[in-house]
Amino acid sequence: MKELPPFTSTILIWYARNGRELPWRGTRDPYAVWLSEVILQQTRIEQGRDYWLRFMERWPTVEALAAATEDEVLRQWQGLGYYSRARNLHQAAQQIVAAGRFPCTLEGIRALRGVGDYTAAAIGSIAFGLPAAAVDGNVYRVLARHFGIGVPINTGEGKRTFAALAQELLPAGEAAAFNQGMMDFGAMVCTPTSPHCADCPLNATCEALHSGRVGQLPVKRRTLTVKTRQLKYVYVSCNGLTALHRRGAGDIWQGLWEPLLIEGDKPLPPMEGQLRLVAQGVKHVLTHRVLLADFYVLETTKKPELPPGYIWIEEKDIDRYALPRLVEKLLEVKSEQ
Repeated sequence: MKELPPFTSTILIWYARNGRELPWRGTRDPYAVWLSEVILQQTRIEQGRDYWLRFMERWPTVEALAAATEDEVLRQWQGLGYYSRARNLHQAAQQIVAAGRFPCTLEGIRALRGVGDYTAAAIGSIAFGLPAAAVDGNVYRVLARHFGIGVPINTGEGKRTFAALAQELLPAGEAAAFNQGMMDFGAMVCTPTSPHCADCPLNATCEALHSGRVGQLPVKRRTLTVKTRQLKYVYVSCNGLTALHRRGAGDIWQGLWEPLLIEGDKPLPPMEGQLRLVAQGVKHVLTHRVLLADFYVLETTKKPELPPGYIWIEEKDIDRYALPRLVEKLLEVKSEQ
């Protein structure tokens, strides 16, 4: 039997002693594993755990999830952000049901809506024991620091370099333990800031520690341009009704609902009734955008003329609609007035 690299052995031993106890660990149910991986994209474990439990309680099987409506899934997802994940999750569930079973090959898993190389490798290794290294942000960081790799992780060369190294370190028959160990090690020991180098079981061989580059690795090439958008929301309260619009494709928050929106420097349209400003310059940060929102409440007895696409609902029913977190925050301010 091939001897394991010291790095690999150390990760496996550390994981066996220190791995996090999570509700989706200890199962090889591909649905449960897949759901956890999708939820944990861009989400902290602490928050994702509760969402996973609620999803599993409401839709314990992929068939149940596939039978839900998109609105129901979006509503259950509310607060997690990156709502394309929820839409992809729902559509992938329908793919799986249409195929008759959960795919058990990397190619088949990768073909599911919203599944990339990392997620496919994680699901494949954990649920089916496939020998695939899962490389996420934690893995990039651990490998870059320990082996002193300065290739930018967000370039083609970097992705190939780290994927090849992770695959080389993968132990035969223990891909799931190694992948989960690397994730936990990056999250608990080799953290982005203030890593626990003094207590790290790999500190004797860590290139970044010895060369004083822990804070410089991994390297990421700057490519992101952040834009600021100005939003004005008007919550219309008219005889117990309010107006909502469902956002379309091609922009943020696709498929979610929002009150009357005026974007940019356009003035508010003339409207009958009492209009008051309840919040101004509320900042909401997304990956590629900074949103600055003003929030108004219009109390009126006459329905204002609205652009096409708005519907009137009972105000008491607004919780049935999936809303962006920014709109939720603004409604919380309104309720405090």
